[in-house]
Amino acid sequence: MSIPNFHGDLRFGQEGEVYVNYLLTAPIESVEVKRDRRWKETGNVYVETECWSDVLDCWYPSGINVRKEATHWSWVLEEAVVIFPIETVRKAIAMFGVRREMNRSEYSTKGFTITVADLLKVTKGF
Repeated sequence: MSIPNFHGDLRFGQEGEVYVNYLLTAPIESVEVKRDRRWKETGNVYVETECWSDVLDCWYPSGINVRKEATHWSWVLEEAVVIFPIETVRKAIAMFGVRREMNRSEYSTKGFTITVADLLKVTKGF
């Protein structure tokens, strides 16, 4: 068991407060906000990368592949919100993402599922 370090723990907590304040007040260009109806049962969130066009009769880039101005990607998960820098999401997809195709009559997409736990694995702190 480690010995508590009040001053180290306080500084660590204060760094967290500074980061949350930054997220709430910084002029972030854009935060892409998503909701996933099935995350609670699957443990995954979905990141879209392509969608189908009936007009063009082909797949075209969408989602995270076209949101160039977004600096952060987030998911509303019930009463919580998780926010990650977009590069963290891209790195997590490359490391842990599972390729998926969502074939729906009104809007078919391709993308990746990833767990929030895997997203957290690639964070580097702040």
